[in-house]
Amino acid sequence: MRGFDNKFKDFPDYIIGITKEIWEDRGMGEAMSRYYHPDVIVRMPGSFGRGEAGMTAATMATIVQFPDRTLLGQDVIWSGTPEDGMLSSHRILSTATHMGDGMFGPPTGRKIASLALADCYAKDNMISDEWLIRDSGGIVRQIGGDPKEFAAENMGKITPFTPDMDVDGPYMGRGNDNAWGAKTADMLTRLMQAEFSLIPEVYDRAVETHYAGSRTGHGTAAADEFWLGLRSAFPSAQFSVKHVIGREDPMMPPRAAVRWALDGTHDGWGAFGRPTGAKVHVMGITHVEYGPWGLRRDYTLYDEVAIWTQILSHTG
Repeated sequence: MRGFDNKFKDFPDYIIGITKEIWEDRGMGEAMSRYYHPDVIVRMPGSFGRGEAGMTAATMATIVQFPDRTLLGQDVIWSGTPEDGMLSSHRILSTATHMGDGMFGPPTGRKIASLALADCYAKDNMISDEWLIRDSGGIVRQIGGDPKEFAAENMGKITPFTPDMDVDGPYMGRGNDNAWGAKTADMLTRLMQAEFSLIPEVYDRAVETHYAGSRTGHGTAAADEFWLGLRSAFPSAQFSVKHVIGREDPMMPPRAAVRWALDGTHDGWGAFGRPTGAKVHVMGITHVEYGPWGLRRDYTLYDEVAIWTQILSHTG
């Protein structure tokens, strides 16, 4: 990997390795400055940030709340080259105990396990562009709260990311040209066109689902409930595909990572209750794996807390 530390054997090893080095090995000073560009751009559903110093501060604040946090890298779906830069869409399962004060309130002592999906652009050993979704709603539920109530209690502390905040970063790519990525992007587009009859055609009937809110399920009914609930809440919102990667790698199933968005109005009954007319931006990332009988695993995240914050900001 030209331009990257020799200790990393490939790009997935780089992503998983620096994650452990920063979070679990507490390399928040020297490691953060080595692996993150000083002007890194970070887009999360609940915030927009710029600069490595702010990322370091946020990392420390999270560790204070969850000091035993372990970040288990499940997959890295990537595209690009070391010379041009590489885009990693990686999936991490974090286990932790809520032991400190912070954004999630006073410590509860409860143990959590939550997913995060992140798209990171790296070149010359540094990440300079990032899109990150943590399952905030799932964390809130596991410590005994409700995402809507949590959003209400933290109004003014959360500034959801919206497209008008965005700036162009160094990464302007759209992914790679791969049949599995194209298949997945087409499937999501058709689902957002309300073609829910597609689910039993495309999904393995024994599909394993992992969705926002720490909701796991098995079978096509779980997928139908999730996708229908989301689209029904924002029936007139515009769906757009932002980034698509597909891969086939040794000892791995065919898989894909798609970053997408919904922009529009909360004008329907669905996953977010009574329609309010609120303008909402939904940032989403989907990872899927395919098997001999269709789509066998679906990991899709959006941030419930950020969505509820936008809705409650409108309704007061």
